[in-house]
Amino acid sequence: MSEVDVDSIIEKLMSVRGKLPGTQVDLHRQEIVWLIRQALEILISQPVLLELEAPLKIVGDVHGQYYDVLRLFEYGGFPPEANYLFLGDYVDRGPQGLETICLLLSYKIKYPENFFLLRGNHESANINKIYGFYMECKRRYDVKLWRSFSDCFNCLPIAAIVDDKIFCIHAGLSPNLTSIDQIRRIQRPTEVPDEGLLCDLLWSDPDGIKGWGPNDRGVSVTFGPDVVSKFLDGHNFDLLVRSHQVRTNIN
Repeated sequence: MSEVDVDSIIEKLMSVRGKLPGTQVDLHRQEIVWLIRQALEILISQPVLLELEAPLKIVGDVHGQYYDVLRLFEYGGFPPEANYLFLGDYVDRGPQGLETICLLLSYKIKYPENFFLLRGNHESANINKIYGFYMECKRRYDVKLWRSFSDCFNCLPIAAIVDDKIFCIHAGLSPNLTSIDQIRRIQRPTEVPDEGLLCDLLWSDPDGIKGWGPNDRGVSVTFGPDVVSKFLDGHNFDLLVRSHQVRTNIN
């Protein structure tokens, strides 16, 4: 095939707009490997704790729902018409994790200062080997490509601060987090450990309790409104934005 470039990949990924949901995009393996390598270099060159400026649109879990991602851009504006921060969980559960992550990485490469991707708990080899992405890569390409994605996921940033006032994270807070500088000191590439600060940032959940509690997931912790208030006040933030959970009845 001819020399790879990001515009041709985006064009291929856009070619299914308007087609029956579930229609696959047949990218060459070489194109995907190129995407991973280019994106990895950009991700590792940028901070593990991003400091961003509004306006930008913040997006929660997309979990391989490629046609939902396309609709999201249709409503919100395709880059660079709008700036974006995604909060993680790009793969697993949904049927088209490959198209989803390839489009997001493509935009990251094309617009590195306007398009941002945080890490979710499913951007971990131990998790996406179980919940679908591993089998998707194996069925459509090979296991080696899945390992290459894992290397890229290990370099994703962990958190973002918008306009010095909005703290963005995939999951939540940690009893081990006493200073924002602790996030800045997280070294990449890194796997997600079974416990500790990084685990909590990608796994913890809010609950209607006081203080900290066990998590029904069997991983990490839960935290109450008092913990959130103390964190926001202590760091002069106005808002904590997270994803990680489906909310079916929002009051």
